[in-house]
Amino acid sequence: MKRRLFMLLTVAMLLSLAGCGNEDGIFTNGESKESPIGEEESVLVYGSGDYTRINPAMDEHGEINILLFNGLTAHNGKNEVVPGLAKSWEFDENSCTYTFYLEEDVKWHDGEAFTAEDVKFTIEAIRNPENGSENSPNYEDVKEITVIDDHTISFQLAVPNVAFLDYMTMAVLPEHLLSGEDMQEAEFFRQPIGTGPYKLENWETGQAITLVKNQEYFKGAPEIDKIIFKIVPDDKVRAMQMESGELDLALLTPKDAQTFVGREGYTCYDMETSDYRGILFNFWNEYWRENRDLIPAVCYAIDREAIVEAVLLGQGIPAYGPLQRNPYNNEKVEQYVYNPQKARKILEDAGCTVNSQGFYERKGETVGFVISVGAGDQVRLDIAQAAAQQLREVGIDCRVEIPVQVDWGTQMAYLIGWGSPFDADDHTYKVFGTDKGANYNGYSNELVDQYLMQARQSDNPAVRAEAYDRFQEELAKDPPFAFICYVDANYVANSGIEGISPDTVMGHHGVGIFWNVAQWRISE
Repeated sequence: MKRRLFMLLTVAMLLSLAGCGNEDGIFTNGESKESPIGEEESVLVYGSGDYTRINPAMDEHGEINILLFNGLTAHNGKNEVVPGLAKSWEFDENSCTYTFYLEEDVKWHDGEAFTAEDVKFTIEAIRNPENGSENSPNYEDVKEITVIDDHTISFQLAVPNVAFLDYMTMAVLPEHLLSGEDMQEAEFFRQPIGTGPYKLENWETGQAITLVKNQEYFKGAPEIDKIIFKIVPDDKVRAMQMESGELDLALLTPKDAQTFVGREGYTCYDMETSDYRGILFNFWNEYWRENRDLIPAVCYAIDREAIVEAVLLGQGIPAYGPLQRNPYNNEKVEQYVYNPQKARKILEDAGCTVNSQGFYERKGETVGFVISVGAGDQVRLDIAQAAAQQLREVGIDCRVEIPVQVDWGTQMAYLIGWGSPFDADDHTYKVFGTDKGANYNGYSNELVDQYLMQARQSDNPAVRAEAYDRFQEELAKDPPFAFICYVDANYVANSGIEGISPDTVMGHHGVGIFWNVAQWRISE
C-alpha cells in the first residue's frame, strides 16, 4: 500500500503542477489545503470517461455530479429518497404543494450562502424550453414556485406527480454565478461550483479532473482528501492502468474485470444495474415510417441469452422492457424470446421475399438497416455486432457503424442505453412520451402517453400497477426499441478502499457508486 500511496501522491503533484495556470485548457478553482505535516494525503484515482462540461441541469448520468453538487433530496443505498439540502418537507394534498425546509449555513464552494433562490433559479432554468434540458419533463407539472424565505421554498403542482421527490435530487446550481448566462454554453460548466462534498481543484482538458475535499461540507468533511477523475476513455487502457496501479477504481468490461477476480490487492464488485441496452429505431428516418411493421421480426431475431453469455460473460440478464428492475415490472408481456422462424414468418406475411444474396426484399428494396454505436464503448459495439450477425442470419441485412458524431435526426438505428433504479416514472415518461426531452427517436403512441400519465399522477400502488402493466403491454405491441440485455456494472477497486456499497443497484452507465463517497476511506 505504501508503494501505491507514493505513486498516487506523485500523480496528484504532477496534476496539481499542471493545473496551476489557467491556460491550455487547464482551469482551477479555490486553493488546495495541504495536509498537516507528517500526514500523507489520501488520494483516490478513478478511471473516468471524458467530460466536455459538467452540467447536471441539462445532462444526465455524470458520475462526477454527486461529488460536486447536492439536490434538495438525495438517494440512499437502497435508492430511497432521503434529505439532502432540504432537511425536511411536507405535502399538502388539497393544493398539491410541496414545501421544503432547507439546511441553514450551507455554503457554495466560493463561500457564498446557499438559499432558496438558488433552488428556484435551477428548476426554472430546467423548465425553460429555450435551454433545451432533457430533464424538463420531470418538472412540467410545476405550476408555481414560491420562495417563502431564504430557507423555505414551495412547489405547487398543476397535477400530482408521485415521482416529484425523486426528481428533487436534481443538483442545485448557484444563481449568483449563472443568472443571465447561457445554460448550455456558460463557462461555469467548465469551472463548476457547487455545495457538494468535493470541489474542483483543477481540470486538465482530456487528462484529469481533480477534486479536493470540501472542508466546510454541511454534512461533514469527507474522509478522502482528493479524488482524481483520470480521463481514460478506452476500455482496454483502463484495464491496463488498473493493472499497473495508476488507477484505484474503474468500471471495466466483463472480460477485463474477470482478470482481477481473486487477485491480491483488488476487490471486484459485480453490481446489479437498471441499465439496459437495445436497438433504438429512429422514426424520423423514412425507412421506419415505411417498415415499422417489421420491427417485431427484428425483435424475434435476436438471441438475447447468447449475447448475455458471449458478450457479458453472464454478467447481466436478457431484456424485454424498461422496468425489469422495478417493482412495477410486468413479466407477462410479450418478451420476444428468440424465434428466428417467427421472425421470417412476420417478414414473409408482410410480403417480403428472399433475393439472390439471401436477404429479404420488400417492394424491390433490401430489408435491412445500420446500427450506429457511440465511440469508446466496446461492450455496446460487441452487443451491436452480435445482434447484427443474428439479424443477417434470418435474412435482414444489418450492419454496424461508429459515426464521428451521433445524428439523432437521420441515423437509422442506435445501440441505446437507458434505465433508472428510482421511481418507475424516471426514464419512461421522458423517454417514451411523445415529444418529451429524452425521446430521441420520435416515438409516439397515444396509449403509451395515456398510461404513463395515469401512473405519474397517482400515488395509489394498485392504480399505478395497472397503468404500468398496460404501458408495458402497449410498448411490446409497438416497440420503440428492440430490448436486448441489462448489463451489470463490473467495478474493480484497490482493496484499500473502504465504504463502497456493493448491494446498491446502479443506474444508467453504472452511475451511483459514489452515493456515499464522503464516508469512504483508504486504509493501508
